[in-house]
Amino acid sequence: MQIDDTPLSGVKVLTPARFGDVRGFFSESWNRQTLAQHGLHYDFVQDNHSLSAEMGTVRGLHFQAPPNTQDKLVRCGRGRLFDVAVDIRKGSPTHGQWFGIELSFENGRQLLVPAGFLHGFITREPDTEIIYKCTDFYAPESDGAVRFDDPDIGIDWNMGDVTPILSEKDAGAPLFRDLDSPFVWEGS
Repeated sequence: MQIDDTPLSGVKVLTPARFGDVRGFFSESWNRQTLAQHGLHYDFVQDNHSLSAEMGTVRGLHFQAPPNTQDKLVRCGRGRLFDVAVDIRKGSPTHGQWFGIELSFENGRQLLVPAGFLHGFITREPDTEIIYKCTDFYAPESDGAVRFDDPDIGIDWNMGDVTPILSEKDAGAPLFRDLDSPFVWEGS
């Protein structure tokens, strides 16, 4: 498995090897031992799988606050999406900065989004499936969000003429400047 750093400390791009033949391919998408050898120690307790029927579906920007923080390992099971992490750790040298990458069935890449980051995505194809592992269970009382199109963050979603499709919750999410982040940067 190839593991690459990003400009945001803790956010990683994982690209599992694929072994193919005339039948298709096999890929080990997650292995606790392999990640531990790279200093990544995560205890995933929940897998989530969502389908976005329409191209231009936006989910996010979301986080789960303490004591129910979630680290996430996100991949695309079918289709294509643009996946984003935003640093919301107070005191971080990259506070308010974002990193985005295309995840697709074809490229097999995954994005590791630690606690302390907003997470969101936009689908680039119809019927896109997103599959992700979480290190804590969903806790509605710890759920938080920031608007996906917040100008203070300035994410380039590269939407072109696509009108984003949002849930009511995401459309009404607060702005970044109004977020009192529960996360604090702990160095390195």
